[in-house]
Amino acid sequence: MLCPICRKEVQPENPFVPFCSDRCRIIDLGNWASEKYMISTPADPQEIPDQPETDHPEQDDDSA
Repeated sequence: MLCPICRKEVQPENPFVPFCSDRCRIIDLGNWASEKYMISTPADPQEIPDQPETDHPEQDDDSA
């Protein structure tokens, strides 16, 4: 795997995976924060898999 910032090889056991170092990780974070990276199109709701609903206890209408 190559670091997406500097293109150096990254070993799977590296604690900064997918980056080669903390420096490259911070550079990537700065790129997102400065909006250098962005998602080009909105997500298509039909392409998003259904998410299971969280457990909510049943509420009785008469319990108020």
